[in-house]
Amino acid sequence: MWPLRVTYVRQESAVSGQPSGVLIWAPKSLHKHAIERNRLRRQMREAWRLNKSELEGAYTLALNYIDKSMQPYTVIERAVKKAIKRLNEETDS
Repeated sequence: MWPLRVTYVRQESAVSGQPSGVLIWAPKSLHKHAIERNRLRRQMREAWRLNKSELEGAYTLALNYIDKSMQPYTVIERAVKKAIKRLNEETDS
């Protein structure tokens, strides 16, 4: 799911329809300028906001941007969609 690392915990006792929690992280060790980190976090939040309704089940997620270069929004959104798809496949099995 490059350029993101997704870590998750399944919420077994969560009520169906309860929104999942998400942590958005762009590390300072990879992006020294605050403007870069803020832009990446804003793009990850937007991609999550638009696609979170497709997630089945309740999870607490951490989305960590691991690429040293700045990727366009389309790449980040594709990674978020892929992460959601993989989590849904895990829920099915």
